[in-house]
Amino acid sequence: MISINTLKEEDVGREVNYTNGVGKKEHGRIKSWNDKWIFVVYHCAEDWDNFRDYTAAATDPRDLEFI
Repeated sequence: MISINTLKEEDVGREVNYTNGVGKKEHGRIKSWNDKWIFVVYHCAEDWDNFRDYTAAATDPRDLEFI
């Protein structure tokens, strides 16, 4: 679980794993957040240097962990 209240600007681009307790983990990078969701880029054609140019998915912070 990631606490939104502790996120800082330096956490943009930080690698995370999504896991909802079932199935495999999914790798991504934090793009932004608000008071409810962390927006994570999961798919970017392996173009991780430009992850900010890709669509991020709103993700429940309880389902994320830092790598």
